[in-house]
Amino acid sequence: MLEGLGSPASPRTAASTSVVGSSGPAACPPPSPSAPRSPESPVPRRGGVRASVPQKLAETLSSQYGLIVFVAGLLLLLAWAVHAAGVGKSDLLCFLTALMLLQLLWMLWYVGRSSAHRRLFRLKDTHAGAGWLRGSITLFAFITIILGGLKIGYFIGFSECLSATEGVFPVTHAVHTLLQVYFLWGHAKDIIQSFKTLERFGVIHSVFTNLLLWANGVLNESKHQLNEHKERLITLGFGNITTVLDDHTPQCNCTPPTLCTAISHGIYYLYPFNIEYQILASTMLYVLWKNIGRKVDSHQHQKMQFKSDGVTVGAVLGLTALAATIAVVVVYLIHIGRSKTKSESALIMFYLYAITLLMLMGAAGLAGIRIYRIEEKSLDESKNPARKLDSDLLVGTASGSWLISWGSILAILCAKDHPRYTWYNLPYSILVMVEKYIQNLFIIESIHREPEKLSEDIRTLRVVTVCSGKPLASSCLKSGGVAGDVAPRGRDLPPAAKGNVCMREGCGKEEEKQEESSWGGSPSPVRLPRFLQGNAKRKVLRNIAAFLFLCNISLWIPPAFGCRPEYDNGLEEIVFGFEPWIIVVNLAMPFSIFYRMHAAASLFEVYCNI
Repeated sequence: MLEGLGSPASPRTAASTSVVGSSGPAACPPPSPSAPRSPESPVPRRGGVRASVPQKLAETLSSQYGLIVFVAGLLLLLAWAVHAAGVGKSDLLCFLTALMLLQLLWMLWYVGRSSAHRRLFRLKDTHAGAGWLRGSITLFAFITIILGGLKIGYFIGFSECLSATEGVFPVTHAVHTLLQVYFLWGHAKDIIQSFKTLERFGVIHSVFTNLLLWANGVLNESKHQLNEHKERLITLGFGNITTVLDDHTPQCNCTPPTLCTAISHGIYYLYPFNIEYQILASTMLYVLWKNIGRKVDSHQHQKMQFKSDGVTVGAVLGLTALAATIAVVVVYLIHIGRSKTKSESALIMFYLYAITLLMLMGAAGLAGIRIYRIEEKSLDESKNPARKLDSDLLVGTASGSWLISWGSILAILCAKDHPRYTWYNLPYSILVMVEKYIQNLFIIESIHREPEKLSEDIRTLRVVTVCSGKPLASSCLKSGGVAGDVAPRGRDLPPAAKGNVCMREGCGKEEEKQEESSWGGSPSPVRLPRFLQGNAKRKVLRNIAAFLFLCNISLWIPPAFGCRPEYDNGLEEIVFGFEPWIIVVNLAMPFSIFYRMHAAASLFEVYCNI
């Protein structure tokens, strides 16, 4: 915070001024703890501690309120899914509509109050609500509104036997989506400092409303996938598994039938985008909730810049993987369920494709981690809610696919009969766990690294060391390594340092040893190979990030659009039982799908920061 021109200097500032201005050989010793405090010295205030107690209490109460709402909504979803007596779809939609209307009222109040006080200075979290993130959520929101239009058309076609809530819900959801995107574009970076208790409840209500809408979308999409799975499971020879469909089709005719069928199929193809929109909105709102009442430092986040130069190799390999993914998904969906032979060939094709792609991704991640290991770079350990949430989501959502993979491995080891395609499932399941482990390490370390410019300035300060006009050690800027980065910055160095920078090449080894000893005697770090120094290193890391970004998009497509060998393999359902395995897959698959999209978003941020 800036001090006023007439305000007295702080004790620390005054002390530093006296040290710089004095010419004597010794400085004044610090006052002893027992010395009496002067009247002007700051006294620790207890009011700040007392003031933080109500805010902590408000945070706890608001989080408990959100959990109560979320649990109530989950129980309604479960009751509808299992056809509980007295609970219908209209009851669930009424509850969700009421939550959305309450959030709409809060957002309108917040936007109106912010507009009335728009001239006041507001703190912003520069890490939250990045432009590319808001652009992504806008795209998903646009597709969600299209989905709402299809649902309205579906309601009109079956209006004779559907309740009015099924027509009100998509309209309310469309309005909710439009206002929420506008709200996130304008206020995702806000650090709320007024009406903090009220705002905590409003934001946490919005978080769990979006999570319930996400769970509703996941449940509808899972029911559709499960029905398709039951229909084609018999073609693999598993006749002992029940194929009773969980049908929620209205008991009346739709006119015209062809249009209604097309609308019904289009709804389920758009559900993956709606699911991603809801979870992205909830994460952005959660960061806003964590920022309420937060004290930020003056350090500003470096603005991300997207540069496409020098990433030809990563982009070509990634686009090739994306094209191969689309081809594999199309062939898989055409062949699976046609006959036992075609279903087995489709499964083998998918496993071979996934094994190859996962091996390449693991190798790329290991290469990036190796570069980080041998490069001297400081890590940013400052508090950052958005970055912490990214790391937690990467590890948390990866556990979904790890659960499925361990289930597949146990089923293969415990099964009595092993069809040929199951042996491809074993390396696939192992690689899924290993690849996500490596990728998480690469992403988490990347987002915690200091910006490149800051690191170069630190290395410059290590080279230039001046005391009383006499260098402690000769600072030698060699050709290559640090020299190429530091030499052009000579004009920006302090005047005392300019005269002490040695611009000669080939300085003696004695001077290098003296420089090392002046910095604590630690040995010099292992340097990158010459072909990975400077811009070459950045290009390699950008190619790795671009390749992994496109590969994660590629691996998001198959499960999101119905290519799920965990369903169609059939071996796990024999070992664990049909219902237990289906429950495991339906619980873990949404997290696995979200992991790929979230990893792609994190890798895009890594790419822009390199």
